[in-house]
Amino acid sequence: MAPVPPGIRLLVSFNRSQWYKALTFILTFLLYTSFHLSRKPISIVKSELHKNCTRVTQPGDVASSSSQRSPLTPLHTSMDCSWKPFDKKNYKQLLGAMDYSFLCAYAVGMYLSGIIGERLPIRLYLTVGMVTSGLFTCMFGLGYIYNIHNLGFYIFVQVLNGLVQTTGWPSVVTCIGNWFGKGRRGLIMGLWNSHTSVGNILGSLIAGYWVSSNWGLSFIVPGIIIAAMGVVCYLFLIEHPNDVKCIQAQKSFLTGSGVPVRRLNGVDGHNELYLQYKDDKKCYDTELLIPKLSVRVPVQPIVMVKSQAEPSAISFMGALRIPGVIEFSLCLLFAKLVSYTFLFWLPLYITKAAHLNAKKAGDISTLFDVGGIAGGILAGVISDKSGKSATTCAFMLLLAAPTLYGFSMISELGMGPTIGMLLLCGGLVNGPYALITTAVSADLGTHKSLKGNARALSTVTAIIDGTGSVGAALGPLLAGLLSADGWDQVFYMLMTADFLALLLLLRLMSKELASSPSRPIPTTELKEH
Repeated sequence: MAPVPPGIRLLVSFNRSQWYKALTFILTFLLYTSFHLSRKPISIVKSELHKNCTRVTQPGDVASSSSQRSPLTPLHTSMDCSWKPFDKKNYKQLLGAMDYSFLCAYAVGMYLSGIIGERLPIRLYLTVGMVTSGLFTCMFGLGYIYNIHNLGFYIFVQVLNGLVQTTGWPSVVTCIGNWFGKGRRGLIMGLWNSHTSVGNILGSLIAGYWVSSNWGLSFIVPGIIIAAMGVVCYLFLIEHPNDVKCIQAQKSFLTGSGVPVRRLNGVDGHNELYLQYKDDKKCYDTELLIPKLSVRVPVQPIVMVKSQAEPSAISFMGALRIPGVIEFSLCLLFAKLVSYTFLFWLPLYITKAAHLNAKKAGDISTLFDVGGIAGGILAGVISDKSGKSATTCAFMLLLAAPTLYGFSMISELGMGPTIGMLLLCGGLVNGPYALITTAVSADLGTHKSLKGNARALSTVTAIIDGTGSVGAALGPLLAGLLSADGWDQVFYMLMTADFLALLLLLRLMSKELASSPSRPIPTTELKEH
């Protein structure tokens, strides 16, 4: 008899609960990857919306062609191949306003999204958000197909897209928080949060493929991808482990697996079978499943009694009173300001500083996100080992500020140093951002002060990320304004933001350092909520 292959032995070693955890991890990873994949094209296309198309001609060529050219035909200028209305001298301000419209709508909508998400089925809420986001992303690309040059159209589409994209983050964080307990959460969330960088990388590569030939497809293709992933979400996403337990209990009863049932006398002496559930989320203590064989159940209202009162969703002010929510929210405001400034302006900066075309600049900009993947994982591991998330974030922010200054200097020295600094900046900038938006948000959403009410997770996540999104809206806007006086001003702004983020964590950091050393986190199976 042949031995069982090692890979098969590994697969069968996992129980059903672990397989469901893996499914939730992978699915939510792919879902939010598609969100960032659809946000990235605008940064790649910027250099195509406004580009220098100056044609170098010899004096003889100009003289020989002048007799054939109509007196009313203008000479070829540096802006006549740009996409109107971004062909004007204030194009940086117009592009910044377009970014601001998306991010401002995203920030405002995020505060509402978490509250709504606590009260609606996450799977349906997320599906609708992804399908509509795909529609609006495609609409932006259709501006190229139908030759639309109205700034109002592009801003309108960006605002709508920003609003519907707020359905994503609170939903996926709630799902992943429901499935994974606090043990080793930093590492798990660090690995999981790499979807942000993976989405940015894929979005850059997809948008860069068409940016020079047909930039409309740079938006249409990502729009189709996120809409298709919305359908996948509807078909496969499991919001909570208890939802699976309900299905398994019903299946066990119908197949006669010995699920405990209660037999009660119905109307007119007819017997009715009820299945007893132990779960308190979406499962009821007694629920009529099936009448006794050959016995017809009379038509009547059926009363289902819950085993325990389901906790109500937390209020906005109640979430703010959770210790640490305000400090981490304001810290994320400045950390996300830095991250999103890179997200929206880095390809254009590389185009201007290194004199590269849009595709090459977009490809190189992905290295920032590669560094961000490593930084997020590193921050999660350090947080798990030390038990001090605020101190971990503060240390990385302290290193990030001088690194940004170094990047502004070294980026002019050639491609090699630029690549190295991009990787380092990506790790230090995105590390704290990743830790706060994932593990820290999940910990605060299940804080001991909530007394077991896990329904605060979506609201807390939305408050933290919504406040961060205010910074994400301000960063690209300020970059558009300050870059008119030189890129050095932009980097000074980014370094200032990092120092302010660090200052906001000083109280929490001093409290962590004054506390007793944390015990090592056990490597046993993660405990479910």
